[in-house]
Amino acid sequence: MTNAWSMLSPVIIVSASLVIAGLERRFPYNLGQPVLRQGFFVDLVMYGLVQSWLLGQLITVSVQWLDGRTGLSRLHLVSDWPLWAQFLLFLITHDFYIYWFHRAQHASAILWRIHEAHHSVTEVDWLAGTRSHALEILINQSIEFAPIVLLGASPEVWIIKATVDAVWGMYIHSNLDVRLGWLETLINGPSMHRWHHARALATRNANFGTKLGIWDRLFRTGYQPGYKAEDYGLADETTYPEGFWGQQLAAFRKSVPVSEIDGWNSSTFQRKMQNTQGLPQ
Repeated sequence: MTNAWSMLSPVIIVSASLVIAGLERRFPYNLGQPVLRQGFFVDLVMYGLVQSWLLGQLITVSVQWLDGRTGLSRLHLVSDWPLWAQFLLFLITHDFYIYWFHRAQHASAILWRIHEAHHSVTEVDWLAGTRSHALEILINQSIEFAPIVLLGASPEVWIIKATVDAVWGMYIHSNLDVRLGWLETLINGPSMHRWHHARALATRNANFGTKLGIWDRLFRTGYQPGYKAEDYGLADETTYPEGFWGQQLAAFRKSVPVSEIDGWNSSTFQRKMQNTQGLPQ
């Protein structure tokens, strides 16, 4: 079964990318976005292929080393669970972690350094989600995949989870005009996540969820007005590098523009959202 999923996973990811990219042309959220937008090949080759593969290998070796040192997987804590239950456990718990870590990145000048690259895309599309700093990927995916191994989950769970991550990342960043109605209370989609990438600082401090939209509803950080986001990227993009290595090194520069950092709390968020002509959902 593991070998089957290993072969099926890249087929699903490539097929999904072609379908989503095609649907973007037919049902665009923002009209006029070019296919080969600025940074397209950097995101596709350096982030999507080279960095993803290298970090995947590093995380795999690190998790295997950790398991060898601790022997936790031999306890088989979730091994007897059905495959679907194992998958849901790690999907929900990691998504809950991501919500809070993501929120912390927007409130901390230190954590923002490794998240800034992700917000530097000015024309958000299916490929934009690949642009994430190497340290951000190392932190989040180590925390994501280590428990899968250490708790003794089926090997298929790792592959299925990685496949869902890739497809869902393309979907929520896509320039696709899709509305799911009441379902968006439970799951995230482009209409919410594109607001998170909007240039306005207030809206970037909203919609922190990735796969599940319920966290933003529960913790009152959801923002989905009746109109569309139009302008994406950093508040001051003129000083941010365009190339892969420049973006990696930018996290270590002496200072980060303070205008890009804004802590979150419920009362100030409510006022900011009212000032942007929309109300939290």
